[in-house]
Amino acid sequence: MSRVYDDERLAGAYERGNEMPEGSLRAWVGLIASHVRRPAPRIIEIGSGTGVFSAAMARWIESSEVVAVDASEAMLAEARRHHAHPAVRYLRGEAESVPAAAGVFDLALMSRVIHHLPDRARAARELARVTRAGGRAVIRTTFRERLDAVVYDYWPQLRAGDELRFPGEEEVVADFVSAGFVPEETVSFAQPVTASLAAYHARLIGRPQSKFTRLTDEEFHRGLARLEAAARAEATDRPRPVLERYDVAVFSRP
Repeated sequence: MSRVYDDERLAGAYERGNEMPEGSLRAWVGLIASHVRRPAPRIIEIGSGTGVFSAAMARWIESSEVVAVDASEAMLAEARRHHAHPAVRYLRGEAESVPAAAGVFDLALMSRVIHHLPDRARAARELARVTRAGGRAVIRTTFRERLDAVVYDYWPQLRAGDELRFPGEEEVVADFVSAGFVPEETVSFAQPVTASLAAYHARLIGRPQSKFTRLTDEEFHRGLARLEAAARAEATDRPRPVLERYDVAVFSRP
């Protein structure tokens, strides 16, 4: 996976800048949990970052055990600091070489990580290896043909880079089918991440996403000024929640 998150500053900014309201996080966990087919499931999250989803799944999916795998020790340090949970085990590892035995997990999650993978097909084969028969793989991403992140409104130059980085839906489906998975469904799901543009501006000041490393300081601050101006204008009206939408592709393991 991308080594950009080995940077301790970015790992800390990621934790602070990617928080989610509890109601939104519960809604996401509910969607993920709807694909669990057994009680007391064993779950693995690949590219777990600072552990937000792993800890939330352990909290709200009854009797679950979660293994959270990330390639970045800086991210894992943030996860252990902020999202420790007795039912979550944080491990360092790569998506292409998962540190787990074969056929032990009921559900595998990749959230906002598939565009970082240097070998997506190999990662899909690894998920097929560690997922038991009847298990599910859930991929939370934004497919290339539906890039609609709010950040593009203020940093439009980021879209061109993401069109190169993010895979299309057909590409991902092909990789997972080749690995032995069966496509179940792809849905679109959106939840609020902040209560207003002002709050959204505050969370982005620390450049909490890897895509911001592609900008010069001047480009970043120009976009931040556009966002700040929009937040000021909104303050004179009724503030509205900022939504983030993702595609969720679900695959089953025969």
